[in-house]
Amino acid sequence: MASPTMKKLSPVLIVRDIEPCLGFWAALGFERAAEVPHGDRLGFVLLAKDGVELMYQSRASVQQDVPALAELPSSSYLYLEVDDLDAVVPKLAGAPVIVARRKTFYGADELGVREPGGNVVLFSQHGSQQGSSQGS
Repeated sequence: MASPTMKKLSPVLIVRDIEPCLGFWAALGFERAAEVPHGDRLGFVLLAKDGVELMYQSRASVQQDVPALAELPSSSYLYLEVDDLDAVVPKLAGAPVIVARRKTFYGADELGVREPGGNVVLFSQHGSQQGSSQGS
């Protein structure tokens, strides 16, 4: 039997409130591609930029939609490859640094922060075009 073709993987981050997370991603150029209200708040949002998609769903919306999922603890660690880490860094102002900027053993220049929903986003630049202001 042939293995199925995988077409796309889009993380869905479950958070208490979506709204505080939107500015973090908007600063990086992400736009709302779709959204669904839940009462007077957002219940779901799809953010997109350059073919990268990220979804948020509020815990209250999940509780109504699939109660068993709402009971599970959730936090994620996203690894996002970028072409210019130096251009990303100023847009992360105020985000708590979880992984100080570093050069990895596999040659990547990386920086990890916690976004307002509590998830860690590790930005990584690979290749010879890496910036020069690297940390430890």
